[in-house]
Amino acid sequence: MLAIAGGKGGSGKTTTALGVAGALAQRRRRPLVVDCDLDAPNLHLRAGVDRDPGVDAPDPEAAGRKAAALPGVDVLPAGDADGDDLAAALAALPADRPVLLDCPAGASEAAARPLRVADATVLVTTLGHESVEDAVKTAAMARAVGTAPCVAAVSREPSVTDGLRAALGVSECVAVPDVPAPLTADAATAAYARLADAAGADSFAGGEAQT
Repeated sequence: MLAIAGGKGGSGKTTTALGVAGALAQRRRRPLVVDCDLDAPNLHLRAGVDRDPGVDAPDPEAAGRKAAALPGVDVLPAGDADGDDLAAALAALPADRPVLLDCPAGASEAAARPLRVADATVLVTTLGHESVEDAVKTAAMARAVGTAPCVAAVSREPSVTDGLRAALGVSECVAVPDVPAPLTADAATAAYARLADAAGADSFAGGEAQT
């Protein structure tokens, strides 16, 4: 599993989760994106699906639905889940396909829960001072629970400097340009493909070829 984590709303976590999933779908994988932000869920809105059923469904994987704008990507919305529902769903998710966790912001137990079960973390930030500070805190929390960040996505920027990479303690920072259609524009999809490569997302599950 790959955790997509960062600071407060607006940093681009949900779009990044869907974008990286879209890159994996282009490689004929079967990605599933899970909304772990139970207090402020918006994955269903970005993916163009209903909020229910979701994480609280008896069979969470079966409750996944095809994202309207991203062929080959399934999403599992938050539904009306609580923390116990999410913990159970995360434990039951399949190991034979890539799973991306759209994480909540902050440093609470709710924010740490999906990080604990992930294989690696992708940090998401803008270049705003507060957003970067939040990303640094998220990076520290991810390391504390054993899911070190491997790469960072910098939303709505044409380029980034090495200073940010050093501040976040990641091997690479990938700039995701500000474009009108961030999930389908060529410049953005190229950035998400680069993020998938840097995060080693292809290695997290065997997956099955799509037909």
